[in-house]
Amino acid sequence: MSAGSDPRGDAPPPLTPRTVACPACGGDSVYSLDNPHRPFCSARCRGIDFGQWASEEFRVPTEGPPDDEPFGDPRHQH
Repeated sequence: MSAGSDPRGDAPPPLTPRTVACPACGGDSVYSLDNPHRPFCSARCRGIDFGQWASEEFRVPTEGPPDDEPFGDPRHQH
């Protein structure tokens, strides 16, 4: 008998794939290695999301200075 085997001979129940909401369309998306587009439900939704990032519709917030102020302390600029 190998280590970790079930002495009764029963196999563990198969795992059910986890389903999440697709970030693009909100539909069901299987979150597993079998879905090459995860967390998206399809290549189309993945492409839509990529396009929104590429066109800068999505942005990561920053705490930069306003456009009319120079970066940093002007006394330390050379």
